[in-house]
This record gives sequence, C-alpha cells and structure tokens, in this order.
Amino acid sequence: MARKKSRTATPVKQESQKATLSEALDNDILLKLKAAKKDMTAKIEAEEAERQEKLRRERIEREKNKSFAELLEEYGESGTKY
Repeated sequence: MARKKSRTATPVKQESQKATLSEALDNDILLKLKAAKKDMTAKIEAEEAERQEKLRRERIEREKNKSFAELLEEYGESGTKY
C-alpha cells in the first residue's frame, strides 16, 4: 500500500494580501481626508501670515512712539546731518 502524502498548506504570502491604505479606504473618505489636510494647511498659513503682519505693525508703532533720546541713542552720530 502506498503511503499517503500529508498535505501541508503552503503559507500564503502576506505581502500579496496586504492592501495599501488608499486601497483599503473608500475613495470618498480619502478625498475628505485630503480636503481636510488642504484646509488645515491653508488655515495654518493664514495664521502665520496674520502673526507676521501683527509683528510688523507693532514694530512700526514702537518706532513711531520713540522719544528723541531713544532715537539719538539708536542712531547717534551715524544719522544724517542737516
């Protein structure tokens, strides 16, 4: 009598079964995530621009409010003479 070969299941490659994140998510969800990322980056850029503008305005205001003594100390002899 012939021996029966024991069948061992060959391990399935897990790499071929792994799906990428974009494949696993629905296209609608992926589009929503991309739109949310775009909105968030735009918001961050707007806040940074606003902060820079505020700093610029504060610098100008400080320059306007300097006393003569502060201006003389800052510019001293290097200022133009009239």
